[in-house]
Amino acid sequence: MTPLERLGLAALHRMDPERAHTLSLAALKAGVVPLSGTITTLRLATQLAGLALPNPVGLAAGFDKNAEALGPLSRAGFGFVEVGAATPRPQPGNPRPRLFRLTEDRAAINRFGFNNEGMVAIGARLAARPAGAVIGLNLGANKDSVDRAADYAAVLAHCGADVDFATVNVSSPNTEKLRDLQGKAALSALLAGVMQVRAGLPRPIPVFLKIAPDLEDADLAQIAEVAMDSGIAGVIATNTTLARGELKSRHAGQAGGLSGAPLFVRSTRVLARLSVLTEGRLPLIGVGGVGSAEEAYAKIRAGASAVQLYTALVYGGLGLVGEIVRGLDAMLARDGFDNVAQAVGTGRDEWT
Repeated sequence: MTPLERLGLAALHRMDPERAHTLSLAALKAGVVPLSGTITTLRLATQLAGLALPNPVGLAAGFDKNAEALGPLSRAGFGFVEVGAATPRPQPGNPRPRLFRLTEDRAAINRFGFNNEGMVAIGARLAARPAGAVIGLNLGANKDSVDRAADYAAVLAHCGADVDFATVNVSSPNTEKLRDLQGKAALSALLAGVMQVRAGLPRPIPVFLKIAPDLEDADLAQIAEVAMDSGIAGVIATNTTLARGELKSRHAGQAGGLSGAPLFVRSTRVLARLSVLTEGRLPLIGVGGVGSAEEAYAKIRAGASAVQLYTALVYGGLGLVGEIVRGLDAMLARDGFDNVAQAVGTGRDEWT
């Protein structure tokens, strides 16, 4: 981390977390944040569900909900960027305060509730996206929708021509009963509708499913079965957790989804279990607690073809992206891998 970035993070951490996030996006758009540029090597180059990525380290959804900073983020060192979640209609989300830093735990709790400007505004920005970057959109449903499954299809229909991949997010804990859509019958019907829309897009982009880390083994097995039968391209494991465990922060009791370092073990175990259940038939993206090259490598060895991060940036800044990508390259070289794909799943038994 550069001295300037350290100073900037210190200033942001003295503010309300949501205001700090808004200012960090403004700084990105203003061009005052140092950016790594594209980072790639032959070892890092990744093929993910037909997508050619310069490296396997991506930005998770939630950081840029409204696709406001696509240009700067595409130059920040990430191999791919996911924005959103987008819903058909704009919605304000849950009342503030709804974002809490758990500094002692290197974590965060949020209960945003899919706050976003809606698919029309987000779609307009995606239509003007920078060339050359791999950009995906997280699909959501409006809180008051009478047909939430149809909402996902509607967002994909509106925005799908201008993104490289889409993610069906049925695992946010902050929209009441949203996780009910992870049930076998509901999920099968929802994905069928999304895949029908995908078939009519100008190009058939990969569709991923993002799941919760709080699933029982039987539920996870059902999701794996539905995912493999549905024709989707892969699974993102995992979203935030409702579990808490041993946390030090005074905010530990806040309602919402917990992300960051305390999620790493739980999410990685789900990832490894899903890798076993899908028998390598679906590529997996590992999310949850990635804050170092070592943790990114552990996710890959547990079965992930790529990883994503977000909360770690609150504590490490965007300079952390380059550190993780370069560190991952060094570890692959150390262990004799010519390409990151060779490392996928090699440590899965340590987590199952």
